Amino acid sequence: MTAHGTAVVVGGGLAGTTAALALAGAGLRVTLVEGRPRLGGLVFSFRRDSAAGELSVDNGQHVYLRCCTAYRELLERLGAAHLVPLQDRMDVPVLDADRMRLGRLRRTALPVPLHLARSLALYPHLSPAERGGVVRATLALKALDPADPALDGVDFGSWLRRHGQSARAVEALWDLVGIATLNARAADASLGLAAKVFKTGLLSAPGAADIGWSRVPLGDVHDTLARTALEKAGVRIALRTRVAAVERTDGGWQVAVENGPHGSAQLAADTVVLAVPQREAHALLPDGALDGKDRLLDIGTAPILNLHVVYDRKVLRRPFFAAVGSPVQWVFDRTEGSGLTRVEGGEGRQYLAVSQSAAQDEIDQPVGKLRARYLPELERLLPAARGARICDFFVTRERTATFAPAPGVGRLRPAARTQAPGLFLAGAWTATGWPATMESAVRSGTAAAREALTELGFPQGQLPQEAA
Repeated sequence: MTAHGTAVVVGGGLAGTTAALALAGAGLRVTLVEGRPRLGGLVFSFRRDSAAGELSVDNGQHVYLRCCTAYRELLERLGAAHLVPLQDRMDVPVLDADRMRLGRLRRTALPVPLHLARSLALYPHLSPAERGGVVRATLALKALDPADPALDGVDFGSWLRRHGQSARAVEALWDLVGIATLNARAADASLGLAAKVFKTGLLSAPGAADIGWSRVPLGDVHDTLARTALEKAGVRIALRTRVAAVERTDGGWQVAVENGPHGSAQLAADTVVLAVPQREAHALLPDGALDGKDRLLDIGTAPILNLHVVYDRKVLRRPFFAAVGSPVQWVFDRTEGSGLTRVEGGEGRQYLAVSQSAAQDEIDQPVGKLRARYLPELERLLPAARGARICDFFVTRERTATFAPAPGVGRLRPAARTQAPGLFLAGAWTATGWPATMESAVRSGTAAAREALTELGFPQGQLPQEAA
């Protein structure tokens, strides 16, 4: 067994951070290479000097569920669990914009599936017949195996129609959850991935769908605290460093890196983990390392659009809500996390983040057009916003926020181990069985580290444990 080998992890997102921590924990000398000036990948924050004062802005609203056990373990490892807490019990306010009626999706402590029975029976956005249809579809969904390859080629929308789901039921329940977790509408999502979301989140345990989100800027967690944990583990971090090539040598691997004014260098390693998006991985993979390498180029991407609004007064009294019958999807209060209350003149103001998944139709629209559409809509949903002054409005766009969970994507997602000894893949887009979530990214990093350490001869008992 190689007790103290060397490893290079390419990519400082959640997958790369997880892999680097696991490899370093096993005694390898690890270098983490990241092209950006920070860690966190697509989970990051930035500073904005606006008319409302200097804000800490998350690029998008990221949430997780209690069933995301691997991500929760990462938070514990980073010492950040208290900064990203979970609800005591799932409670989702859902506002019907057409009837201006508020409903709630809440769980009880009863066993599955009774934990949602009362909430569904009282859910005002569906008729009694539609609620009964949801129960029947849920039981049918419970019988599916998300890992069944046959489900991968079927779209979730067709399956819902075959199981009697009305357009209203799809909008007010199935897509309400599915768009936020899959980043796709039911008609565009693989049944296998949809089954994974609903079975794991709603049907695995009473508390599985309790929601958590960061109360501090995401960069505080996945850059600052992640960097501290990595350095404590002995990982060398190279930021602003681009990987130009990965080549096999007689003794292992050479990773060619470029670091701006510092020039280029060669990093030697026994193990390399490519924890980068699929197109970047395709460009770096040597010939023969992966059968059908070009299939990676067939894994599509899906955008997420985020609208940020600062009002001169409090207009929302809940931490968040979801909407149906409206272009608005999910709205979160980011006042505390952004630091708005601590800037001069910020007291009394409120900062809302509007998260719009599956945003293909709007991702490239100009700010003025988005403002003209969404500010009146927020006034319709939030009467307290009528007459409020807009202190700031801006937009963040992640055009390739996730891989597209389209039917057939499962056969395109590669495992962590490649055909080249010592070379491994990580990223939410790899074959984790999960959609493109923070949980999938963390699980992929653990899987890559396990495969790498297994190949190096580490016994089963010394491998990083897979999350339940």
